[in-house]
Amino acid sequence: MTRYVIVGVASGILFAVLDAVLNANPLAQRLFEVYKPIARTSINPVAGIVIDLAYGLIMAAVFLLLYASLPGGSGLLKGVSFAFLVWFFRVVMSVASQWMMFRVSAEASLYSLVAGLGEMLILGVLYGLTLMPVA
Repeated sequence: MTRYVIVGVASGILFAVLDAVLNANPLAQRLFEVYKPIARTSINPVAGIVIDLAYGLIMAAVFLLLYASLPGGSGLLKGVSFAFLVWFFRVVMSVASQWMMFRVSAEASLYSLVAGLGEMLILGVLYGLTLMPVA
């Protein structure tokens, strides 16, 4: 249980850092200008951190629940499998929805897909190397 909490909190912090780096860099700012008319002019950092911490704890719990069902013979491979699963449901489906609803450039969509895959792989590897169900 202690390991789960530590890894869940660490992954939540990692979520916050990666989201900031991936969404606030100059390339992302340029690609996502299409959202500027509807984007907030300021953010609530406390709410963002709380949400990312919750995401980290929830994703760590889901990883543990799915552990035995994930493909791969090692924790690392199970983490990578989990990363691709989460990437599909979190990122790919979101990008597809944005493509349907907004005039978003192909470059912005591709950036979201690649950046999201990188983020999910980092988190999946963290889970795969540090978490395993207790027998």
